[in-house]
Amino acid sequence: MEENKMAVMPVRRLLLNMSWPMMLSMLIQALYNLVDSLFVARLSRDGFEALALVYPVQMLMISVCVGVGVGFNALLARRLGQRRQAEAEQVAANGYFVYFVSWLAFLTLGVGFARPFLSLFSDSTQQINYGVQYLSIVTGLSIGVCMQFAGERTLQATGDTVGPMLIQGIGAVVNLILDPLLIFGIGPFPRLEVAGAALATVTGQLVGLGAGFWMVRRNPVLKLSFRGFRPNGEIIRTIFRVGFPAILMQALSSVMMVGMNWILPMFTSFGVFILGAYYKIQSFIFMPLYGITNALIPIISFNFGAKSRERIAGTVRFAMVLTLVIMAVGTVFLLLLAGPLLTLFNADGPLLTTGTAALRLIAASFLFAGISIILCSVLQALGSANASLLISLLRQVVLLFPAALAFGSLNGELVWLTFLASEAVSCGVALLLYRVVHRKKVSVLQ
Repeated sequence: MEENKMAVMPVRRLLLNMSWPMMLSMLIQALYNLVDSLFVARLSRDGFEALALVYPVQMLMISVCVGVGVGFNALLARRLGQRRQAEAEQVAANGYFVYFVSWLAFLTLGVGFARPFLSLFSDSTQQINYGVQYLSIVTGLSIGVCMQFAGERTLQATGDTVGPMLIQGIGAVVNLILDPLLIFGIGPFPRLEVAGAALATVTGQLVGLGAGFWMVRRNPVLKLSFRGFRPNGEIIRTIFRVGFPAILMQALSSVMMVGMNWILPMFTSFGVFILGAYYKIQSFIFMPLYGITNALIPIISFNFGAKSRERIAGTVRFAMVLTLVIMAVGTVFLLLLAGPLLTLFNADGPLLTTGTAALRLIAASFLFAGISIILCSVLQALGSANASLLISLLRQVVLLFPAALAFGSLNGELVWLTFLASEAVSCGVALLLYRVVHRKKVSVLQ
């Protein structure tokens, strides 16, 4: 019987081999929001800041989809591995049902509460109107992103790693083509401005939905059928029991952005714009790191189960070296190119000057952030989810908000030191927690 590559492939090659497809997939996903923002920034500053304000809601949608996917993928893969085909097909149908219900929830919240939500952060009528238009469309037609995730996770559970990348790639290309046409009204297309950006995004997602459904129906490993379907409470509970921690971890980013969008305007009139631009840029700098963490968890989990202390240690060491290199390159990249990158979002004058200084201050936090993110994933893989959650809470909420208020009260320009301070302290806590968990769980392995 052929041995699992998790047990025999050299850990460095294994980590790289498993990371790159995830890196590419995440890069494609990041393109959606970046492309929208680049084109809308050419339209107006109000339009760009409206997208920055609704971005946490989009992140929350992705958090739910990713978390549901964790539980759905794990349960489906387990049933397929157990060769319980009928049960696997039932899991697949229930997974699609959960994603459908998620769309209904996004539709209700987005369309019903878009204006009250945006009114919490802005008193600009134009900005609020832009935000309501965008948010109503991306939530109302979010069946595309929900069902696209369902198709991707189904294919992943059957061992298909190329299909999910194709689904995302097709959607990203459609979005890229339609964005300028619908935003600016090129050729026969009407000028829809911010609404055009939203329609381009959801059209790309709907195309991804169609491509994913077609691939799943043609997949030889699994037969997807809804004939006589009835929701299975036990399957749905299992999906959420496994996926809820992932939803919570992902959702912290949305909480952080909502909180910072509320705090920053107290100290700087450019805060929302700068934070919005930063997170578009950061998604690409951190993308390789998230690819590593997604590969790291199953590798560490497998070898922890196999009681292979040496392979765990080797994998963590190599992942840490890769992280430090990636984050160092990202830091230098942002320090040198902060100004030119902001000009891509049509920043100029005082906004450009303030934004350049802010991005350089934030860049100083990258090494600390990288270490914390890697150790969070290692702790999850070792079964210490609470420790991982504590680090995430410290980084993105518990330390961040008080630090922002404190630095901002001293000097509006110092508010951006918040990221360095919270990441440095959180990194220290992460190293301490990892040392404790390693001594209790890894050092004792024979």
